[in-house]
Amino acid sequence: MQVLITHGSMAQSRVLHFNRWQLGLSLAALIIFLTLVSGTVYHFIFLKAAREGWPVVSQIVKLVVRDEFAQRDRFMRENLDAMAQKVGEMQAKLVKLEAMGNRVSGLVGVKPDELQQLVKPTGAAGGRGGPYVPASGLTLESLNGLVDNLDVETDQRTDLFTMIESRLLEKRLQLLMVPNSKPVDGPVGSGFGFRADPFTGRAALHTGLDFPADVGTPVAAAAGGVVIFSERHPQYGNLIEIDHGNGLVTRYAHNSKVMVNVGDLIKRGQIISEVGTTGRSTGPHLHFEVLVDGVPQDPAKFLAAGDAAIAAAAKPTARPSRVRR
Repeated sequence: MQVLITHGSMAQSRVLHFNRWQLGLSLAALIIFLTLVSGTVYHFIFLKAAREGWPVVSQIVKLVVRDEFAQRDRFMRENLDAMAQKVGEMQAKLVKLEAMGNRVSGLVGVKPDELQQLVKPTGAAGGRGGPYVPASGLTLESLNGLVDNLDVETDQRTDLFTMIESRLLEKRLQLLMVPNSKPVDGPVGSGFGFRADPFTGRAALHTGLDFPADVGTPVAAAAGGVVIFSERHPQYGNLIEIDHGNGLVTRYAHNSKVMVNVGDLIKRGQIISEVGTTGRSTGPHLHFEVLVDGVPQDPAKFLAAGDAAIAAAAKPTARPSRVRR
C-alpha cells in the first residue's frame, strides 16, 4: 500500500510505503487508542457528570442507566417468576408423592410412627402441603430457601420409598421361601392324617403327602432354601431336607437319586432328586412333608394357599432338629 503526500510549498511529493503487517498493526493501534479514549471520556465525563449533576449530561446518563437497570430487573423478575412456578410444581408433586407413600406404606406394613419419624417436617408442627403460589415480593434468597427445603424433602421421600421397596422385597423373599409349589407334577395318593399302615394294617399318622410317579421322575424344590440333610435314612430312604427359614422345613423321601448336598442353596423349582422307592416304601412315589418348628403340618394347605403359608411361617423360631428315626 502506498500513501502519496503533496503540499504546495514542497518541491516534490512524498510517497509512504506500507506492507500488509504494518497496515494491520496500525489499525489495531488505532482501535486500542479509540477504546482508551472512549473509556476515559465515559469515566471522567459521563460518570462525573452523573455524580455531580451536570445539567444535560447527567440527565442523559441517568436515562441510559435507568433503562439498563429496568431491563435487568425485568429480566430477573421474569426468571424468578418462572423459577417460582417450577418450585410450585415440584411442591405439588411432592404432596402427591407423600400421599402415595402413605398409601403404599400401609400396604407393605410400615408402622405409622416409623413413617412419621422418617418424614418428620423440619419446622412448625402440624399439617402442611399444597402447591406453592409465588408472591409479588419474591426474592432470590427466599427462592433459594425454598429450593433447599425441596431438596431435603426429596431426600426424605427417596428414603421413604427405599424403605418401602425393602419391605416389598422382604415379602417377596418370604413368599419365595414358602413351600407352595408342588414337588412332583401329578395327583396325590395318600394325604395327611391317619390311615391304615401299608405294612402293619394298623391305624397310623401319615405325616405328609404321597405323589405316586415312575422311578426317575424329577423332584423339584417346593421353595427356596438351604439343604440341611441329604443322607440315607432307615425309614425315609434317600432323604433330603431343605430349611426355608422361620422354622419351616420340607422333606423329600424315598428318592432313587439325590442331586444336592448339605449346604447347597436351592431355588424354587430346582430339580433336587428323582422319584424312587428306597426306605420303607411299597412302590415308587415321593413322600413330601412340611414341618413348622419340627411339627408336621398338612402340606396340602401350603400348596393350596400361599398367603396362608406366609402367615403360618411368619413367626421367628429355632431351626428343627434333623430326623434320626
